[in-house]
Order: sequence, then C-alpha cells, then structure tokens
Amino acid sequence: MRIARLEPVCVRLPLKPERRMISALGKHDVSDFVLLRVITDEGLIGVGEATVTPRWSGETVWGTAAILEHIFAPVVVGCDPADITEIARRMDAVAVDNWYAKSAIEMACWDLVGKAAAKPVYDLLGGACRDLTIRNRFSIGAYAPEVAAQRAIERVAVGFDTIKVKVGTDPEQDVARVKAVRAAIGDGITLMIDANGGWSLEQALWSWERIADCNIALVEQPLIRGDYTRLKQFREKSGCKILADESCFDEIEARELLEQGCCDVLSLYPGKQGGIAKAKRIAELAAQHDVPCSIGSNLEWDVGAATMMHFIVSTPNMQVDRYPGDCLGPFYHEVSIAKNPLKIEGPCTTLHTGLGLGIDVDWDVVAQHRIV
Repeated sequence: MRIARLEPVCVRLPLKPERRMISALGKHDVSDFVLLRVITDEGLIGVGEATVTPRWSGETVWGTAAILEHIFAPVVVGCDPADITEIARRMDAVAVDNWYAKSAIEMACWDLVGKAAAKPVYDLLGGACRDLTIRNRFSIGAYAPEVAAQRAIERVAVGFDTIKVKVGTDPEQDVARVKAVRAAIGDGITLMIDANGGWSLEQALWSWERIADCNIALVEQPLIRGDYTRLKQFREKSGCKILADESCFDEIEARELLEQGCCDVLSLYPGKQGGIAKAKRIAELAAQHDVPCSIGSNLEWDVGAATMMHFIVSTPNMQVDRYPGDCLGPFYHEVSIAKNPLKIEGPCTTLHTGLGLGIDVDWDVVAQHRIV
C-alpha cells in the first residue's frame, strides 16, 4: 500500500453563538480548517484535519492547502503510510514548522494503517492505558465578569468540576473576571487561568498578587511564547504552578522548558506537535523529568478531536485525570462534519472503537461549507 495522492479541502464552520471564544489572541467566531483525504494506490482513504489559526500557529487554510499540495505531496506520494518516521523526516526536510499541516498528513496515515489492519489507532500506539471516556475542563472566554460567572455556573451545573478562565487582556478586567468566577462556582470546583501569552512579566505578577487567594490550580501560558527566562522568573516569584502551552511546539522547546525548570505541566496535542508520534516523544521526555502532561485544544472538529483522544488513551503520561484538558471542540460548532460524531455529554468525551481514527466524514456537509 502506497500513498497515491493528497486532497485538501478548506472548510469554514461557525461556532455556536454562546461558545464563541474571546482571549488574549482576539475573537474566534468561525473555524477555518483544512480536511485532508490521503488516498492510496489501492483506493483506501485516510482522513486528517489541520486546525489552523493564524494568530496561534501562524498557519492559514490557503497556505496549508498550498503546502500540502505543492511541498508535502511530492515527497510523501509513493511512501508506505505505515512508515510514519520516514514521512515525518521527509516533511521536516522540505519545510520547517507548519505543524498542523504535517499533523493532518500523519493522522490520515494512522487512519489508513488502522483501517488496513482492522484496528483502532490506539491499538497501533500500544493499546489503551486508560478508559475511552475522559473528563474535560471547560474554558470560559475573556467575557465581562458577570457573563463569565454565569457561563461558569451553567457548566458546573452540567457536571464540569474544572473551569479555565481566559485572561491576558486588561489586567484589571482579568482580575475581576477571575474573582467573579471563583465567587460564582464556590471553593469545591478546580479553577485555572489561561493568558495565552498575553501578559508581560510585570502584568503577570501584578495580577497574581490580586488573585492568589482564589485558589488557582494552574496558570497556563502567562507570558509570550519563547520567553523562557521570564517564565521561570514568574514561576519562582509567584510560587504558582505553570502549564506551558504556546511555549511548547517541538521537542527542543520541550527540553528547554523541562531542563530550565520553567513549568509544572506540559500541554500537548498532536496538531501542535506535528503529529501523534512527535507528541508521544515529548510526553515520554516529560515523564523522564517527572512532569505530567495534559491536552490542549484548537477547537478541533471530530477528526482532530478523535486523534487527540487516541493519543490520550494510549499515552501513560497524558495525566488528564489529574489535569483535565480540552477535547470538546466539536461541541463548540454549529455543524458537525462527521456522520458518527464523537460522544460528548457534559464534561465527558468518549472515543469510538471503530477502525483507524473511527470517524466517518460527511463529505456532503463538507462540500456545503467549503471555502472557495
């Protein structure tokens, strides 16, 4: 079985009005992503998803489609989709970064191999080391304090026991929002915050002094990506626990965070790391440093979210029981691209046991929302 061609499709889906996200990166009202079909010489089709966001990963649907067709296709066509290492080597040789484009090819290859072997992807990755249902946290956008508090109450009422509040905007509003949410949900609910790199060191310290009494379990990405020196300073001066997300795209960045003592938890997901295999290597590296990992989100659709779930259930150091993550992306959108969507009920997401990634894409729905 050999890869014969790649077919990327640019798609736009709106978020539900009440789920539209506001963060230090701006507003996210619609998701412009790329769905990818990787077709073999035997006619078997694997699917991948590139959940690109220009303000976060620097990738766009148009650039992703172009690099898939003109840069990556020429080097992966003819490859055995089971040779994940060689495919990754070839993609890395012709383009740096472009993590989500690379991950779309890799997840489609896992999907192909699973279908050919009549196994779910998590079995190909060593088998499930935890239940196929995981419990998620819920992210509250950088809304006005009273709106954020009401959204948090609604999510706790349906079973969420971990709430993440977006900060990194105006520090005074950030503080007011965090305090309002903590007052609304009470002391029994785990609370964490996520600045998406929106604070300076001075703003982070100022804000922390005013919310330290809110019992914040984790502070996610308080400072801009790549500022490891100041991230370590903030961790040491504040005494809070740091979850590194935007600061950790590849293994080199992970080593910097781990060896310099910049964080307490790493946020990993296959899209950001350029594929499941690379994400698993970072999780194993973190385990060697006794640093647990959790899962982040780019508001993936079912293909991307299923890939995340296969990664979680097959990777021991993805400690989502201690530090719940985000595998709720399909729930945020008005339309599903899957004929068999992931089961999402309250805080829980359940992975299918179907072959490959287990997602049957509804290509008619995709065609209706295609970006031309």
